[in-house]
Amino acid sequence: MTLELNPLHALLLDGQGGAQPLTPAQVDAWRPEQGTLWLHLDYTDTGSRTWLEQHSGLPELAVESLLAENTRPRAAVLNEYLLLALRGVNTNPGADPEDMVSIRLCLSANRIISTRKRRLMSITRLLDDLQQGCGPANSAELIVQLNDRLVERMGTTVEQLDDALSELELDLLVQPGGEMRQAVRTLRRQTISLRRYYAPQRDAFNQLQGERLGWLTLDTKLALREISDRLLRHIEDLDMLRERAAMAQEELASQQGEQLNQRMYVLSIISAVFLPLGFLTGLLGINVGGIPGADNDNAFVLFLVALTLMVAGLFWLFRRWRWL
Repeated sequence: MTLELNPLHALLLDGQGGAQPLTPAQVDAWRPEQGTLWLHLDYTDTGSRTWLEQHSGLPELAVESLLAENTRPRAAVLNEYLLLALRGVNTNPGADPEDMVSIRLCLSANRIISTRKRRLMSITRLLDDLQQGCGPANSAELIVQLNDRLVERMGTTVEQLDDALSELELDLLVQPGGEMRQAVRTLRRQTISLRRYYAPQRDAFNQLQGERLGWLTLDTKLALREISDRLLRHIEDLDMLRERAAMAQEELASQQGEQLNQRMYVLSIISAVFLPLGFLTGLLGINVGGIPGADNDNAFVLFLVALTLMVAGLFWLFRRWRWL
């Protein structure tokens, strides 16, 4: 019946950091005394779903956890099984880092079943380590090494966001503009989205440290505590980045408001200059008798000179009042 199974990877850990690939028939014939079995599946594959539901021998809740479409980072113990739902930064080409990739795991002392929909680079690195003979030797070490790589990539992403925000803050002092406002909004959205999953993932790590499973040794829990502390630092860095991004947005809004005020000020000065000129030209433009200078050939020139003197006087007055 296992021939229906089409795993992404089927490996038998040798307990020394290496692994050998297994065929579906060998997976069907596997026994716990042979070593730790690791099946990595695509939960959207029909054959994988059928095998999990009908032939895996896992409890129903474990199968539902492995096939869940939407998950949040968490850890739970079900009999002798440990259920994990973790998320990693999406480093696939053309993807946004905050669009995190989820992986679901069901682990026992001798068997590991993991499922995913999109490729996770941390899993790829684990597989490379196994090929080189320096990978996890058992289920406990796989948890530690997988989480270590997930947090490592999270730290790299946080550093990249920090560098991007530093460049934006520098450009903010030189050439603020509409594109920069969009960049700051995007960066702030990324920090909020990443923190949304970082915090519950740390809670899952902390919960792991308190679980009582025979194959979760004290050394494993101490390693998970160290990983949890590193993740906490990344969460604190994200909080700081979010605050800095908010301050950058406020600074951009302040600069935009200042530019608007300057433009309104210039328009106000222009209006103040032309208000008396418009009043005089409008007054002298009415079609009634008795307009001064109507019979004087030099009246127009004199009127222009008077307007020029008035404008000069207004500018002198504005400077004296320090309006200009």
